[in-house]
Amino acid sequence: MRQRRTQLGISQEELGLRANLDRTYISGVERGVRNPSLTALVSLASGLGINVSKLLENLEIEAENIE
Repeated sequence: MRQRRTQLGISQEELGLRANLDRTYISGVERGVRNPSLTALVSLASGLGINVSKLLENLEIEAENIE
């Protein structure tokens, strides 16, 4: 998610505005301390201009990199 956001050149705050979510929530998801609901995933994907399956694929890759 962070990778796509930075590719778009937008801040967490901007993604929050696009996805109708709080910036602190975006930060928590990016850091792996928040587990987004399905509704939040749909909003995040929309805000990033991708579909949910692509977002989940990217989240899985990022989770592997954290471990």
